[in-house]
Amino acid sequence: MTNVRIGVMYDRDWAPEGLPDFARRAEALGVDDVWVVEDLGWNGGVSAAAVALGATERIKVGIGIAPAPLRSPALLAMELATLARVFPGRLVAGIGHGVQEWMAQVGAAARSPLALLEETITSVRALLRGERVELTGREVRLDGVQLTHPPTEVPPVVAGVVRSRSLELSGRVADGTVITEGHGPRDLENARTLTAKGGAASDHALTVFAFACVGDDADEVARVLHPHIEGHGAWLGRPPHEVFTVSGPASQAAERLRALATAGADTVVLRISGPDPLRQLEAVLDAVGPRN
Repeated sequence: MTNVRIGVMYDRDWAPEGLPDFARRAEALGVDDVWVVEDLGWNGGVSAAAVALGATERIKVGIGIAPAPLRSPALLAMELATLARVFPGRLVAGIGHGVQEWMAQVGAAARSPLALLEETITSVRALLRGERVELTGREVRLDGVQLTHPPTEVPPVVAGVVRSRSLELSGRVADGTVITEGHGPRDLENARTLTAKGGAASDHALTVFAFACVGDDADEVARVLHPHIEGHGAWLGRPPHEVFTVSGPASQAAERLRALATAGADTVVLRISGPDPLRQLEAVLDAVGPRN
């Protein structure tokens, strides 16, 4: 088996008080990452990451993703630096455009989402490196801001993006790219091409979120995944049958995970639906077998 990392998402619909136990049990199963979600009205990404990091000892915790319009880059860098100092080497910080309708709902819609994301990622990365940042951009202004306690081990800052221009931007300014649920192997090849066009180096990591449901009853798996596939397919502008999932019997789910790895995924993060998600996770890990 390839050396792909396997992660699991703590779904936004699950109550936050369940996160510590879930993260501990996922770590005990041998998962590499736990990813938390920040969507408007659900849970805070930075606080959820702190909870997951505090509950575990080894795994990495990813924030997927912090919407750039909701926070000053200085505040976001301060929050990330605090986590990275306390839990060195275990944080992955995802930043994205945010859902534009939600950003408008809270009065935070950017005039130029592309400029805001680029300026946010650039300044956050510089602050985390301990630099004094002067920036008068289209969307971000920082006048000599510097962190007193920058991380001793700078966490990767990755961009959660979908569209072509944003993928190029990610290749230009981020340490890696988060690919949202529903994208399959051919999409990853396209993402690699676009991030490379933006200037991504060979170590630019692709983290791929994937809808998952593991079970031998095909009808039940289809029923569980149906609302996710329908809704996300509409958002992506593709028919349901083109929404990629890691699903079916454990052996089949493992093969679909391997297909993502072969196409360029460095990390696959399972967004598991249906009963007993940790049992499903264990089944996939067993079917995948040893990893380097």
